[in-house]
Amino acid sequence: MGDRRLVTNQAELDQRLETPSKALTEWMARCEGDILILGVAGKMGPSLARRTQNAIRAAGVNTKVIGASRFSDASIRAQLEAQGIDTIAVDLLEEIQLAKLPDAPNVIYMAGHKFGTTGREPYTWAMNAYLPGRIAEKYRHSRIVAFSSGNVYPMSLVSLGGSKETDDPGPIGEYAQSCLGRERILQYSCLAHETPMVLLRLNYAMDLRYGVLHDVATLVFEEKPVDVTMGYVNVIWQGDANDIAVRSLEACSVPARIINLTGPEMVSIRWLAEQFGQRFGRPPIIVGEERQTALLNNAEKCHRQFGLPEVRLQELIDWTVAWVLHGGSSLNKPTHFQEVQGRF
Repeated sequence: MGDRRLVTNQAELDQRLETPSKALTEWMARCEGDILILGVAGKMGPSLARRTQNAIRAAGVNTKVIGASRFSDASIRAQLEAQGIDTIAVDLLEEIQLAKLPDAPNVIYMAGHKFGTTGREPYTWAMNAYLPGRIAEKYRHSRIVAFSSGNVYPMSLVSLGGSKETDDPGPIGEYAQSCLGRERILQYSCLAHETPMVLLRLNYAMDLRYGVLHDVATLVFEEKPVDVTMGYVNVIWQGDANDIAVRSLEACSVPARIINLTGPEMVSIRWLAEQFGQRFGRPPIIVGEERQTALLNNAEKCHRQFGLPEVRLQELIDWTVAWVLHGGSSLNKPTHFQEVQGRF
C-alpha cells in the first residue's frame, strides 16, 4: 500500500498521481517497445504519461513514452517534455497529420469528446466513432488500449450491483451512443486486422480537482443543493485508473477484451453528502429522491485481474475534505453525475 498522508497541495497531489504501483513497475520491466498516448493532454493523460515514465525509470528500462495531442494548453506540453516525455502536436482528425505520427507497438487511445456534446453532435460522433477507425487502421499492427465509458450501459437496478461486461449495452443520449460507436468500430478493426485490444469502460475517475467526490464536497461546502436523483455512482482514484490502463496493454486480445474500470463500491450520493456535511459542519441540502436505477458498473472482472484499487473510498473522502478545507484548486469541469437523460 502507498503513502496514506493527507493531500493538501498540488505538489502532494502530483506525487500521489504519478507514483507507479509495484505491479506497474514490474510490467514495464517486461513491456516490449515504446508507448504512444493519443489524446495525452486531457484530464487523465498528463498524469498517466508521468506515472508511466516513472515506472520506466524505476524498472531501469529504455522504453520511451510519446504523448500526442493538440496541446491547446502549451504549458502541459512543456511539463511533459521537462520530465523526459516526447510530445507531438497533432490534430488527429487531420488525415495528413495523423499519417505522420510515428509507429509504436503499444498505443493508449484517450482522445474523445463528452462535455459540450449537446449542440455539437456531429463533432462528437467524429471524435468518438469516426476517428477510432482511422486510429485502428494506422495502428493495426500495434496493441491498443482504448478508453470507453460506462455510459454505454443502460440504467440498471441498484439492487443488481451494476452492469457487467456481458450485459447488453443500452446507451442513453448521443454521447453514450457515440461511445458505443467507438467500441463497435474498434471491435471491427480488431477482428479485421487481428489487432489485440482492450476497451476500458470507465466510471468515474477522480483526482482532487475534479470528479464526483469533488463535485459533492464543493456543493456541500458552498451550501448548495445536492441532487440525489442519480442516487448511486462508482468512483476510482485517477492514479489507480491510469495504472490499470497501462497494465491493460498486457491483457489485449482478439477479439477485443472489455473491462469495466472503476472502484468496488456503489457510492450513495446522499451518504456521501452527509459524510462531507459532518466533516465541514454544514448539513447538506438534499434535493430529489433516489431512483431505483442508476448508471453503475460492476468491476469484479477488473479487480480479479489487476487487484483492488490501492486508494479506497474512505481515503478519497479524507483527501477531498483536506483539499477543500485547504482551498485546493478546481479544474471547473463538473462530472454531471446527476444527469439521467444522457445530455452532456
